[in-house]
Amino acid sequence: MINLTLDRQKVALIGDGAVGSSFAYAMMHQGLAEEFVIVDVVKERTEGDALDLEDAQVFTSPKHIFSGDYSDCADADLAVITAGAPQKPGETRLDLVNKNLKIMQSIIKPLVGSGFKGVILVAANPVDILTYAAQKFSGFPKNKVFGSGTSLDTSRLQVALGKKLNVNPQSINAYIMGEHGDSEFAAYASATVGGESLIERAKRAGLSMDDLHQIEDETRHKAYEIINRKGATFYGVATALMRISKAVLRDENTVLPVGAPMDGQYGLNDVYIGAPAIVNASGIAEVIEVPLNDEEKEAMRKSAETLQKTTADGMAQL
Repeated sequence: MINLTLDRQKVALIGDGAVGSSFAYAMMHQGLAEEFVIVDVVKERTEGDALDLEDAQVFTSPKHIFSGDYSDCADADLAVITAGAPQKPGETRLDLVNKNLKIMQSIIKPLVGSGFKGVILVAANPVDILTYAAQKFSGFPKNKVFGSGTSLDTSRLQVALGKKLNVNPQSINAYIMGEHGDSEFAAYASATVGGESLIERAKRAGLSMDDLHQIEDETRHKAYEIINRKGATFYGVATALMRISKAVLRDENTVLPVGAPMDGQYGLNDVYIGAPAIVNASGIAEVIEVPLNDEEKEAMRKSAETLQKTTADGMAQL
């Protein structure tokens, strides 16, 4: 049962690499969760991070942050999993499937074995496939296990459109949907800026559909640009994870683009895929069906097909 009392919430971070430590830092700054345990195979690093992060509480809010083990996750409200082999230059997210499925299996067994009964949020790549696997390995209800999905990709799209339209990205209601990866797409047909059609506003700003598709393509490949320059992406996704965690811990019922389980929505079943969903203390309260045009419907179908095939191949090899 989720602990909704704001005076004693606990988050377990599993995986203390660049994404995990950046997420912990973001959580410290937002004052989210009063207890925070970090679990990683490199124990010394988690100890160092806990010592470093606890110094921030004087300037933010009190928090008991410590290096721990899976046994310390039993009473956590939320477990955020960032552990996994990172994406290397020239490598796609789907290339990571086999090695990270094995890592996910090695995480979920002791996590569930600890008695943990909270919400699981997965961020390791390929996130949609690993989220599906985490749900299967845990046996948890589908709504209690979900992924970061296209939250970061949507943020990237909003930022790019904001620059072109000279509008605060927060005021742009446009989603990247589908796989968090090469088959993702921008759902432009229903996108809006202050209630006005995004496509119409773009036209008035001198942007054609070709321009919008170029922005979509640049969004899709932005991770590769960052990885080629600095080796990894972590600030953006860590902040997205913080925002999703906040929606869970505060029981917000906020609509966020995440890796959500499909149960007939968009004509899809038995797959986790990027779509807007209502996020609260139970995890995924409801998947929102965004009106898509025919081209977007086909993109969603193809993206799901890619994920399901790769998932089936990966799970069969375990």
